Amino acid sequence: MASTKIYTKTGDSGTTGLVNGTRVAKSDPRLEAYGTVDELNAVIGLLQSSLQSYAFQGAERFLLRVQNHLFNVGSQLACADKQMAEKLPLITAENIQEIENEIDILNEDLPELRSFILPGGHILAAHAHLARTVCRRAERACCHLQEITEIPATIVPYINRLSDYLFVLARFFNHNLGIADTPWEK
Repeated sequence: MASTKIYTKTGDSGTTGLVNGTRVAKSDPRLEAYGTVDELNAVIGLLQSSLQSYAFQGAERFLLRVQNHLFNVGSQLACADKQMAEKLPLITAENIQEIENEIDILNEDLPELRSFILPGGHILAAHAHLARTVCRRAERACCHLQEITEIPATIVPYINRLSDYLFVLARFFNHNLGIADTPWEK
């Protein structure tokens, strides 16, 4: 069986190709945005894989959907050609609503928050908190990109809502695994 070479050497000069073929510096804000979304996807993959030993199939399935959505976000961010981008899969208002619905379901039985909490607790909650912080960084990178070029209007709200979901998911894991959230002591 012939193997496909992974290395092309085209990026050795510090540039990379976008979806539409344009070459840009690897320090370009567009790359920072979709690279951070890719990192978020990997961290969510770690979280999703960690769930396989626990009885959280609903979260496992939902996170897999999120990973697919993040690929859609990344493809949009990696395309500088508006006509080509219109042919790529988009994040929809319904996708954002799905996250809000999941948040509402997870939040139903959680104790009321009375203070800020420290990230941690069970390893699953710690993974969710890590994903949340990477998600916030991805949001900042997308907001920066949005300041200098047009991106689909649903991307920033989707990423913002996803970070809320990951926060509630961390609390959900701790609560359902019998571990109290640790309040911030001023």
